Amino acid sequence: MYDRFNRKINYLRISVTDRCNLRCTYCMPAEGIQLMKHEEILSFEEIADFTRLAVSQGINKVRLTGGEPLVRKRIVDLVAMLAQIEGVQELAMTTNGQLLDKFAADLKKAGLNRVNISLDTINPERYCQITRNGTMDKVLKGIEAAQQAGLTPVKINAVLMGEPTQEIQQLKAFCKAHDLSLRFIHQMNLQTGEFSKVEGGEGGNCKRCNRLRLLANGDIKPCLFSDLAYNIRSLGAEKALNLAIGNKPRSGTFNQSGEFYNIGG
Repeated sequence: MYDRFNRKINYLRISVTDRCNLRCTYCMPAEGIQLMKHEEILSFEEIADFTRLAVSQGINKVRLTGGEPLVRKRIVDLVAMLAQIEGVQELAMTTNGQLLDKFAADLKKAGLNRVNISLDTINPERYCQITRNGTMDKVLKGIEAAQQAGLTPVKINAVLMGEPTQEIQQLKAFCKAHDLSLRFIHQMNLQTGEFSKVEGGEGGNCKRCNRLRLLANGDIKPCLFSDLAYNIRSLGAEKALNLAIGNKPRSGTFNQSGEFYNIGG
């Protein structure tokens, strides 16, 4: 499946919820957000049906995001449904890790291959400040549980927000000591179109972009930094998918209709 700029599109990111158990300063306002109504959110069956269609067209890599995907009820059941789709070669999840120690083993048994975990610092006070209500010990337990379950390689996503060099070096040392792959994500702004390439990853490189995003409300977004969206309920899954592929822009500009918390990054 290729777009009009001859980029092979084989990666689908699925936001399963806009809800999150943290309030990270770079992602969500302190007062919280206007949540989607329950009836607006795709059912597991709708997600699986669309994924099956997308895989038939060339998608082979699927990642679950949020919000925080582990707060979606019965998330392990969804993982099992997606893992059974023939043609899915990699099924991954991005999580803040707060609940991962409880779910890691079951996620692996259900068919999840690996996880990316958000961890911007290993300073407990700084972590609590960034997340507003997070506990770093829970993330560390989640990392350990993921490794023990075999959800490897475990990758760490760290957002750069002008931390002191010493703090960054401490995070690098921690990841090296615990066999974790570290990726630095420069702070982005959807509304003004500020973004850059991920250090240690492939995100932010428009020339090589291979992804689509399915939001929890059924919108397919061909680009994170664009207002383009095609809803699988109102248009039908096949038409929405074709429009997203056909109109995927050459490069990102800005997005004034979404936020990181409900797009999944």
